Amino acid sequence: MQVFYNDRHPLHHGRHEMFRGELVPCFEVPERADFVLQALRARAIGDIVAAPGIGIDVLARVHARRYLEFLSTAWDEWVALDPRNAGRDALPSYWPIRTFRSDVLPASFPARMGLFSFDAGSPLTAGTWEAARWGGACAAAAAGQLLAGARSAFALTRPPGHHAGHDFFGGYCFINNAAVAAQCLRDGGMRKVAVLDIDYHHGNGTQAIFYERADVFFASVHGDPLTEYPYYLGHADERGAGAGLDCNLNLPLPKGTGFADWRKAMDFALRRISAYGAEALVVSLGLDTFEGDPISGFRLASADYLRVGEDLAAAGLPTAFVFEGGYAVADLGLHTVNVLEGFLQRA
Repeated sequence: MQVFYNDRHPLHHGRHEMFRGELVPCFEVPERADFVLQALRARAIGDIVAAPGIGIDVLARVHARRYLEFLSTAWDEWVALDPRNAGRDALPSYWPIRTFRSDVLPASFPARMGLFSFDAGSPLTAGTWEAARWGGACAAAAAGQLLAGARSAFALTRPPGHHAGHDFFGGYCFINNAAVAAQCLRDGGMRKVAVLDIDYHHGNGTQAIFYERADVFFASVHGDPLTEYPYYLGHADERGAGAGLDCNLNLPLPKGTGFADWRKAMDFALRRISAYGAEALVVSLGLDTFEGDPISGFRLASADYLRVGEDLAAAGLPTAFVFEGGYAVADLGLHTVNVLEGFLQRA
């Protein structure tokens, strides 16, 4: 398995996020990817390489150009507001919610930051754009491996991506890496592609990007949005729209769900993906389903991730794994490698 590692990911290192009324240290930290890299090397899984660069046109296949332009200049604009900003992260504080306009691009930087975000928990830092765009490059490279005939590939990158939409960031996500991978597979000639999101939190950004399309099937097993972030998408009645009707499958589960019931839900998603006729699979690999995760609520144990990998391999599809969430940082490497090892052994 080829592993594409984003060695620029440490450039994105938020100091604080807004959590329940106070600034707290970020849960999404560079050590997340570092522990996975160490575990890959210790278990001798995969040939670990850097991804080749990609142009902004590749990212613009799933993201709005004005959004990408904002990300690419945001830090410089933030510091230009006040030189002291160089020592603190940028967090949004205004949002154009219902009845407000979003078509007019404000001249004010704080207003534009709110226009292109949906929460105050995703700090933008000096290295955010560099880290995020190279994450997209890793995802594109993983897709390229499948197009070249490989059975699997892994994009090891952060910040994660599945909460980032066509023109907004949030949930620690800025570039939707899974969407980039899926779009690259389509652009490379695959007729139908599936994205399976197994992060604890619903991949609202990925769903929104493909919601009206029939060429990419999106399935997600996640915490019930009635009580779990991101709250406003992820319900079972969201089936897609227009040409994409019945190409969107949400399987929300209650907090406290254990592996047996979680596995049944993933099996159902894989059967729907098979019936859809997908030619390749992109897995949004979130490991915050672990029973010890500090901000999630499922009860998967370490050994369960071997079974997850085996079940994914049994689907028989070329598979690109894209690293997403998981905040029990010290355990993250073990769980990630267990999924990949289970996949490789079964495949």
